[in-house]
Amino acid sequence: MNITLNKIDPVNATITLDIAKEDYANEVEKNIKNLRRNALIPGFRKGMAPLSRIQLMYGKSVLVEEVNKLVSDKLLAYIKEEKLNLLGEPLPAADEQKPLDFNKQEDFSFTFDIGLTPHIDVKLSKEDKLPYYLIEVTDDMINKQVENFKTGHGTYEVVETIEGKDIAKGVLTELDENGKPEVDGIINEDTVIMPFYIKDEEEKARFMGAKINATIVFNPYKAYDGSSAELSSFLKIKKDEVKNYTGDFSFEIKEITRYKEAEINQELFDKVFEPGTVTTEEAFREKIKEIVTQQMTPDSDAKFLNDAGKYLVEKAGELIFPETFLKRWLLTSSEERTPESVEKDFPVIIKDLKYHLIKEQLVSDYKINVDDADIRETAKQVTRAQFMQYGMSNIPDQLLESYSQEMLKKEDSVRHLIDKSIEKKLTGLLKEELTLELKTVTTEEFQKLFEEEKEVN
Repeated sequence: MNITLNKIDPVNATITLDIAKEDYANEVEKNIKNLRRNALIPGFRKGMAPLSRIQLMYGKSVLVEEVNKLVSDKLLAYIKEEKLNLLGEPLPAADEQKPLDFNKQEDFSFTFDIGLTPHIDVKLSKEDKLPYYLIEVTDDMINKQVENFKTGHGTYEVVETIEGKDIAKGVLTELDENGKPEVDGIINEDTVIMPFYIKDEEEKARFMGAKINATIVFNPYKAYDGSSAELSSFLKIKKDEVKNYTGDFSFEIKEITRYKEAEINQELFDKVFEPGTVTTEEAFREKIKEIVTQQMTPDSDAKFLNDAGKYLVEKAGELIFPETFLKRWLLTSSEERTPESVEKDFPVIIKDLKYHLIKEQLVSDYKINVDDADIRETAKQVTRAQFMQYGMSNIPDQLLESYSQEMLKKEDSVRHLIDKSIEKKLTGLLKEELTLELKTVTTEEFQKLFEEEKEVN
């Protein structure tokens, strides 16, 4: 077999594979014999049909399959051996591919168009200056987080009288028109109600100030404004049955519980952080400030990486792409694309491709590698961030490990974690190699930066 690379220009080339009979004959013969062993041909016992008969019936299809396999394997091997950096995948040559006749030919020639990546030479230095936005952590943010911790670590206590958002448990009984328990009516022994969320103010008022063992007569249908979703859940019936229950019910209060927020004391400090590490409210608030700052760092890094991408694309200068080839490849790689959609989206595709290639070059030049330990650590960070969204910061390592291991079982998650790990290392590299112009901004100012960016794009 002879393989030839023909460079048309710096980003366009063709690869031609010339295949002779001796390149595939042995494999074709072997496959024909294998087919004969299992062939069921009328008039012959299994595996006993003449080889010429098998050749006549299956020879062409075996030849086509073997030649195509040979071409595919050798083409990919050649690209790998020659270290060709391709854009997209090889396509049958639009102009040079000669017609093939598998009935008459023994030697074949296959030509493929390929698109090559343009030369990129981006060097990082301290002369490159970029803004890095530090989001200001305000007292309001800290206060909000303190309140979240107080709420998240509160306790329920039994009280005598219903107030505010208290929860009442008791026996719910359907009443007839005379105010007596309905025969075969609804009786729910363990009904829970939060009067604060009753929609009708008159019905809500029946519960406020009520005490344990009191019996309240009210109308659930009126109380919840006829909402089938809420009433079916409250009465424990099907939604389509709600219309049949528009009368009064009694509710005998058996228990009233009230949620009490945690107090700012050592008990709360030890629940939120490692026991003993925080001993004063001042230290507690300072620790919270650190957490909020950590939560905002990914946003600052994302903005920085976005700005760096634009800067590096500009620094790389004008790059030449195999545009005709790429448009062909885009059309063949997705049935949803049309020539019109490709033309419309092409400028954005090229813009994104430029940045992608620059990132790949930096990852290669600076030998950025991601191993299993990096991926596991990223999984833990993602898991920790998810817990922190719910005000949970003191998560045991064992629990983080358990959740992150579940994440690592999913192929899509692993790919995302690999990309995120590379992005994290690339961000660290850029922060180290470039000169950062630190700018402290409020959350409103930071958000405005993104909004202005969208308007420009």
